[in-house]
Amino acid sequence: MPSDNLIGGAEPAVPTAAVDPNSGFCQSNAVFYSRRGPSPLPPADFLDVATFIAAHAHDSGRTALIDAATGTHLTYHQLWRAVGSVSARLSELGLRKGHVVLLLSPNSIFFPVVALSVISVGAVITTVNPVNTPGEIAKQIADSKPSLAFTTHHLLGKLADAFANVSVSSPVDVVLMDDCSRRYRYPSNTKIVTTLTKMITCPAGSSSSRDRVSQNDVATVLYSSGTTGASKGVLSSHRSLIAVVQNVVRRHRIAVAERGVADGGKVSPAKFLCTIPMFHIYGLTMFSMGLLAAGATVVVLSSFSMDDMLSSIERFGVTDLPLVPPILVSMVKDADRINMKYELGTLERVLCGASPLSKEVAAGFAATYPGVRVSQAYGLTESPWAASMDTAEEVERRPGSVGKLLPNMEARIVAPESGEGLGVRRTGELWLKGPYVMKGYLNNREATVSTLDAKGWLKTGDICYIDDQGFLFVVDRLKELIKYKGYQVAPAELEAVLLTHPQIDDAAVIPVPHKEVGQYPMAYVVRKADSNLSRTDIMAFVAKEVAPYKKVREVEFISAIPKNPSGKILRRNLIKLSTDTRNAPSSKL
Repeated sequence: MPSDNLIGGAEPAVPTAAVDPNSGFCQSNAVFYSRRGPSPLPPADFLDVATFIAAHAHDSGRTALIDAATGTHLTYHQLWRAVGSVSARLSELGLRKGHVVLLLSPNSIFFPVVALSVISVGAVITTVNPVNTPGEIAKQIADSKPSLAFTTHHLLGKLADAFANVSVSSPVDVVLMDDCSRRYRYPSNTKIVTTLTKMITCPAGSSSSRDRVSQNDVATVLYSSGTTGASKGVLSSHRSLIAVVQNVVRRHRIAVAERGVADGGKVSPAKFLCTIPMFHIYGLTMFSMGLLAAGATVVVLSSFSMDDMLSSIERFGVTDLPLVPPILVSMVKDADRINMKYELGTLERVLCGASPLSKEVAAGFAATYPGVRVSQAYGLTESPWAASMDTAEEVERRPGSVGKLLPNMEARIVAPESGEGLGVRRTGELWLKGPYVMKGYLNNREATVSTLDAKGWLKTGDICYIDDQGFLFVVDRLKELIKYKGYQVAPAELEAVLLTHPQIDDAAVIPVPHKEVGQYPMAYVVRKADSNLSRTDIMAFVAKEVAPYKKVREVEFISAIPKNPSGKILRRNLIKLSTDTRNAPSSKL
């Protein structure tokens, strides 16, 4: 694993100068400090995140993972026995510290087994979106250079095509994660070395031959969504992931305490439903790491559908539902049918992440599902899982906020033009620093240096502000702000307004170049099936809700808004669609 481009964030040293006890802002250096108090990391130099998670897991008889489709489950005892066996087999296959292992699989109760086993021997896991094309997978292979791959029969052909695009000199070693009873003709450029079932059923064996793993060693290389450029491999250390796990455990304990008070002291086990792709940083750190350290039960959906999600909540008594905003919006829009068809009485909390959730949508959800508390988290691949988060109580105090900075985190709000550090309620680019921050981008020193400065500050590219109580608000992406006659217009703000219209299912706003005004906002809108809402109606609706310079000045209807797996709008796709449409030859006579 290359290490020449690694830069790391450190735990903050709170200055002796006065720090505002409410906002966390220090006037002398223009830095916001977490108001949640410090969370010391383990002092041991040699510690991998899998061992750290295992040390926290209790009650070996409790169910750890459940397959929502089949009901197949793993107890914590079975989970860690499987991790021990698989890691031993990986060592026997010659996997060593720094080797990269590619994981191409849909969500599965065995996804965490593979990820934790690879990490425990000091190897690096790189996960792949199963819907990626062979060409897209080939780029990731060429960049990360995996020495072993895990996949399923269904995806083996796609993986083989990807390796063919890279032109590897010899067949690639592959472990099949599922067993196939029928005869199967394997691609000639892959070599099936074993199956996951065989690895799990072998004794754990000795770990004496394994390399020692440092907290500073790379554990994952996950590829950013590329919504603002080419996809890049984000390098996260064991230390970074340990910090994430600590905060998931901390949050879970707070939730357990809240449930205990609500139930008069009788605490029932928490059950989380995994709707998020496990290959994504949110899914990997939440469902394959943090919640397992917290001792929760995770119900896994192999693929997402709204009805499968809702029926799983009812069938398994799910209490907690981490999701992305588009799913929450759909639950609000379809509330009448959902409440008639499904019993969701066990659901207590929804945690929304991956992209901002407007206060209007959050309020709509609270009104539709009054027994469920909604909270938000903010994070990005470059700062695994979350940099800020709110509790159920905090989200009611500050609607629209993504919470307060997590323990050990520092933030700066920086004026994009001047680089000046800004104070409370001033809007600018959010910079982050702390143990969660990535080490850098794989094989991309230029991108690393432009994103991480010499002091370890991560430039997020998000336009934000922090209020006088330390709550973080995300306004929009720096590169997505629309400049209308010198005014800055945030697409996310207009999208939040559009989603409040009862006849609109989804919406996205993009900039359209104009020689006189610079840019103006254009909306792509998904109408409800029975709606005859017109373009003029939509523009008039928005105009009543916003300042004149923010008005939507063009509307087009579309069947679906393009989004990445985490729910972020692929605005560049819509910009290209708009450009192509305008440049197409006119069909009019």
